[in-house]
Amino acid sequence: MELLGAPSAGKYANLRSTPISFPPATSTKASGYKNRIPYYSFPQSCGHRLYYKPPAISPVLASFPKISQESAPSQGLPSISTKRSLFNRYTVEDWYRSNLTNCRESETSWRNAERLRVDSSRLIQDRYQQTRKTQAESTKNLGERVKDIEFWKSELSHELDEMIKETKALAGWKEELEKTLADTEVHLRIAQECLFHREKRMGIDLVYDDVEEQLLTEVDVVRSCQETMQQYVDKAKAQLASNREAQHKLERDLADKRVAHRIDDKCYRLRNTSNGINYYQGVERIDATVSEPESWAMFTDNNILHCQRERATSTKLRDKIRSLLSMLADKMSSQFNEVNVAFTNRIIETGDAKGKIQTHLAKTLQEIFQTEMNLEAIREAIREKEPLLKVAQTRLDERRRRPNWELCRDAAQLGLVNEVHKIHEMIQSLQQHLQENEDALQMLLRAKSLLQNDLDVKANSLFIDQEKCMGMRNTFTRNIRLLAAA
Repeated sequence: MELLGAPSAGKYANLRSTPISFPPATSTKASGYKNRIPYYSFPQSCGHRLYYKPPAISPVLASFPKISQESAPSQGLPSISTKRSLFNRYTVEDWYRSNLTNCRESETSWRNAERLRVDSSRLIQDRYQQTRKTQAESTKNLGERVKDIEFWKSELSHELDEMIKETKALAGWKEELEKTLADTEVHLRIAQECLFHREKRMGIDLVYDDVEEQLLTEVDVVRSCQETMQQYVDKAKAQLASNREAQHKLERDLADKRVAHRIDDKCYRLRNTSNGINYYQGVERIDATVSEPESWAMFTDNNILHCQRERATSTKLRDKIRSLLSMLADKMSSQFNEVNVAFTNRIIETGDAKGKIQTHLAKTLQEIFQTEMNLEAIREAIREKEPLLKVAQTRLDERRRRPNWELCRDAAQLGLVNEVHKIHEMIQSLQQHLQENEDALQMLLRAKSLLQNDLDVKANSLFIDQEKCMGMRNTFTRNIRLLAAA
């Protein structure tokens, strides 16, 4: 790269008397041209305005006549025609080649544009046909869907009418058979309240444990006793509840079918010219479906079958109702004791788990404190590197202002650059270590949160099992013993 103001080597080419085999001088001083190129002064009109920066493509210099040593001093500068040929940058061949290249590029652009127009027209026609076909298929599918919904609506309406009639008939029989045994009702209510309270357990403690199983068994036993003592009163109640549940499922399914039929029928009748159509960006990415065609049909079919089964059971129950008296106090007492033992074991297990959690929580809190201290030390180390980096970068910035050839890539420059790189590497390694420690702190905080949450869960479970459930069952122990003795 030439420095601005340096004389061009080509400027003196036509003044040489003999061919020169050595490379041109690189110095801008007069001593650099001594004994190599004879010096000729240019006219004052040329001056320094003849200096120019060479183009990216070196021009082809025309040949020029030799100047003998005897005639050189007297002749002075070469003629104007010789100077023009000297400073020409391109040849005629370059000019023709440039024109030919431009023409070829324009022809290539024409062909690409024509091919693109043809492809665009074919693509437009293909996409039009494809969208029309897709819309026709969607309309056909909607029509078939509307017919399917209409079929299931009729089936549901028929079964719902039959179920309503059967429920009314069973309710008449239930009014004649309904009797209540106070002790068994109290026993059943306590077992159900225990189940209800245990539903308030939180998190992982909401498990199906032995206590839950025994409570459910106790409910089944008491209900079985009530059924045998109350001449199928409870069976009638349960059957009525089942009938209402099946009826509710049919009514809800039928209501859903009506809404779906109205929506799908509206969609089936929509056309490209219909009112109310609009853009809904991203709606195709929202999948709110919860069933497949097979599971959808199976859901309604299962509801109908379930209703038919309940209706058949209700019909048999109306035909077989009779009075059966038996006392099953021993069975209820035995199950009551099994539940109490299960409660006691579960309370011991929960207490042990709570103690372990408290120990782990204390250790976790200690680790969190130490990690936070380590993080502060790493941040302080990073802050200590910042003045060093500022000094090195300031030195480099100041040394950029050295003039001309003083911009030397010396040992000081290399040392400063190396210092900046090393400081950056140290800061990056410290930041990486800082990130790792922050991740570890987040894991510890998460573990702390989990342990605290688990501790609250265990405390809540102990309160429910020990205070609420066992407190209520201890008050009923005397009554159940009296019932067993009777």
